Amino acid sequence: MAKKSWSDLTPNQRRAVVAVGAAEVVLTTAALVSLARTPSARVRGPKAAWVAGCFVQPFGPVAYFLVGRR
Repeated sequence: MAKKSWSDLTPNQRRAVVAVGAAEVVLTTAALVSLARTPSARVRGPKAAWVAGCFVQPFGPVAYFLVGRR
């Protein structure tokens, strides 16, 4: 199966791609803001590792919210 370019996508597919991308940006931003505001004692593991993990989309931010906070 050949890769589709943006122009090959239907309008609904384009909207879905934009919506998922926006959701990832919002989720990642929320996780990073939470990490910045949360004291280290309330975070499981090193904060630097969680910051790096937040850029593994979409699993990093979700993992932080589910597992990373005490």
